[in-house]
Amino acid sequence: MTARTASTEALFEDACAGDRAALARLLSIIEGGGDEARNVGRMAYPLTGKGYVVGITGASGAGKSTLTSSLISHLRGKTQEVSVLAIDPSSPFTGGAILGDRVRMQSHATDPGVFIRSMATRGHLGGLSLATSEAVRLLDAVGSPWILVETVGVGQVEVEIARNADTVAVVVNPGWGDSVQANKAGLLEIADVLVINKSDRPGADQTQRDLEQMLELSEFAPNAWRPMIVRTVGTTGQGADELWSAITAHRTQTTADGSLANRRDQRLRNELRAIIERRLEHRAREICTGDRWDAIQNEMLSKTRDPWGAADEMLAGVL
Repeated sequence: MTARTASTEALFEDACAGDRAALARLLSIIEGGGDEARNVGRMAYPLTGKGYVVGITGASGAGKSTLTSSLISHLRGKTQEVSVLAIDPSSPFTGGAILGDRVRMQSHATDPGVFIRSMATRGHLGGLSLATSEAVRLLDAVGSPWILVETVGVGQVEVEIARNADTVAVVVNPGWGDSVQANKAGLLEIADVLVINKSDRPGADQTQRDLEQMLELSEFAPNAWRPMIVRTVGTTGQGADELWSAITAHRTQTTADGSLANRRDQRLRNELRAIIERRLEHRAREICTGDRWDAIQNEMLSKTRDPWGAADEMLAGVL
């Protein structure tokens, strides 16, 4: 056992005992990737399954951070501990998250019952870091009962949150625009709860009618969950209790009918595929270097070998 591995194991033991600094260091290891990150994942995996993951997503400017802060206050009022992963855009200079946790949810930064961590997308198409699944698993393993994942808001590809959450809350605002276009974006398709935030503004009634009409046009299996519509004002906390009631109602029904277990099973299948794809991408980068790679490229450029034949030559013995 190497010193690095032993240090990671010691950090994991400390994090399970409630050491927030150790947990923060483990999350940094996960973001960095590599063998240490894999070791953290191996230790965390057997201890998971008790935490509940709520995804909060929607277009940029919808007020997701403020709404998340309201949910934290609501949970803390019930003496529930909560962890938050705030997925931020990546800095083009450092690769780290541009917006820090203290900036987003300052009022909870010193609460010992709240753990908030900003994670960078690192340019990942879906707006979610590839390390998000491992980070959620770690928070679950160390005993966090509620894990909120707030996404950056990047448009159509925001639907990836559905792969990482047990309940997905999609946040919209009054005057959000053509509901058909929003449905095309995929947001309504993944919503378990629809949240009209900033509902004190004009247009909230029309927005609710649009959402209700869209739900009426959607097909739901018999006895399946039908997304609830909740109005909130994130800046004042109005509607936070109704939103949490909708989330817990979704949890109760999906636990009872088995769909939560199915969703979690599918999440693991998707993650396994993603891990394999990531390793294959890494292997491809290794293959596409060196003298042999240069020679094959020159043959292709000189028309003595076609691109498909060149690829077959480079992959010979690999696939």
